[in-house]
Amino acid sequence: MENNLAIIGAGRVGRALGRRLRELGWKIGCVVTRREASARRAVRFIGAGKPCAGMTRQILASPVILIATPDDEIPGVAQQLARIGAEELHGKVVLHTSGALDSRVLHGAQEHGAAVGSMHPLQSFSGVAVPSLAGKVFAVEGDARAVRVARQITRALGGSPVRITGDKKVLYHAAAAMAAGHVLAVEEAATQLLVSLGMRRSEAVRALLPLTRQVLENFERLGPRAAWTGPLSRGDYQVVKAHLEALRDSPEEFAEAYDALNGLAARVLAQGVAGMLAELKNVSVQRKTKTKVMGSNA
Repeated sequence: MENNLAIIGAGRVGRALGRRLRELGWKIGCVVTRREASARRAVRFIGAGKPCAGMTRQILASPVILIATPDDEIPGVAQQLARIGAEELHGKVVLHTSGALDSRVLHGAQEHGAAVGSMHPLQSFSGVAVPSLAGKVFAVEGDARAVRVARQITRALGGSPVRITGDKKVLYHAAAAMAAGHVLAVEEAATQLLVSLGMRRSEAVRALLPLTRQVLENFERLGPRAAWTGPLSRGDYQVVKAHLEALRDSPEEFAEAYDALNGLAARVLAQGVAGMLAELKNVSVQRKTKTKVMGSNA
């Protein structure tokens, strides 16, 4: 297949993939956004392509169509492609870049003979610089021909294609959210706790980031149980209880998250899961009972 693609939705992901593929010799066709001004900006960033405001038949000049819009817009884009393309979609490959949705949302294009699939890079995109995609995992799924093209694109970018089944796509994306956005939320919560003690934010970040990095490096090198650290890993429930007491004056989500994370750690890291969960339940009951008593005495 000719290395030629159109891009619908030139946000962070669309622009980044377009620029990398253009640098690798791919021909960029239409670059579609809602307004011509934003399409022109995207073309300048990519370094090639024809700016297009809205869906147009010119998209069909490319054998590969990459949809990089927000998730809730993808089914509508597929339907619009079906309306403007109809039988001209036959033989084309239509891919989307959503992490949570599978290729079934492209059934409108599939009904007209397009091979459909999804290709999700497991990578965060800032929108400022184009990250290196070398060695990054791309989850791919869909029709056989679409998967072949997704693998071709992934390997051209230096990535590693991993095929998953469409019905497991949401679970895959949940794992990614936990490893990225949720880790960030925990890191920021810990930062705010240190700032509340009087540390400057820069000091708090400088104190915590090396600790987090070391644990993740140990996780990669030694495995999860050997990398596990902190009072719960030692079964020191009195310290766990003291932590929850100390979090009492913070917004309630802090103690609730700490409690939930202890339970999750016990489930995925402890050797004696049932015993640790029972101890944690006892600590949680004591905390809630004390909070209730203090509330009634206020």
